Amino acid sequence: MAQTALVVLVLFAGTLTSATFGFGGALFSMPLLTLVVGLDTALPLFGLIGPTTALLVAGLSWRDAEFNQVWRLIGATLVGIPVGVLLVRMLPQEPLIFGLGLFLMGFGSYRLLRVPLPQIKHPAWAFPFGFAAGILGGAYNTNGPPVVIYGNMNRWAPVTFRATLQSYFLLTGLGIMVSHGFGGLWSPQVFGLFGLAMPGVIAAVWIGGWLNRRLSMERFEQLVFVLLIGLGLLLVV
Repeated sequence: MAQTALVVLVLFAGTLTSATFGFGGALFSMPLLTLVVGLDTALPLFGLIGPTTALLVAGLSWRDAEFNQVWRLIGATLVGIPVGVLLVRMLPQEPLIFGLGLFLMGFGSYRLLRVPLPQIKHPAWAFPFGFAAGILGGAYNTNGPPVVIYGNMNRWAPVTFRATLQSYFLLTGLGIMVSHGFGGLWSPQVFGLFGLAMPGVIAAVWIGGWLNRRLSMERFEQLVFVLLIGLGLLLVV
């Protein structure tokens, strides 16, 4: 019972992060879910939660999305997803969890320090960023960071940024979800936890939209990325 309550609480907080900022739900949820239920359950569970959240958020803001800018990202991501799933099936969990910890620390530091990045204009850059996102999505459910970096380097406006990311996460999340199913990662436990978490997920989407319009995003972002660095350090240790 305590384990189930922790899972529901983590998914609520992760969805709240994603609904508020447009990304970050998997980065927040996956380390904690991995510690509570293990990677074999955490991976397909958030693989179901992710596209569900994106569908709810994108349904409210799809008019602001720039679909012409992300189709290359989506195509490359779908190619990379099976590679990530294959890594999960073939490699032991310990190196994957260690790698996830290092990745969280690096990405959290990058966002927290606001490292300046050059502007990119050629659309072909979408393919390597999308492929890297697919590998991370299939392995960790964390396909967001490469796309966030790509959006920053394309200088997307904040409103476009949030709406476009959620549209991207919806389409690629469906690919991740299907790959998990064919990879044999689904189980009755996964679907049971998914059903129990849904009321909190729906509430978090509504609250996240409310926060997005009222809170100081810069300050809240800083706190989130400090937390990500701490979670990454915990997994590494």
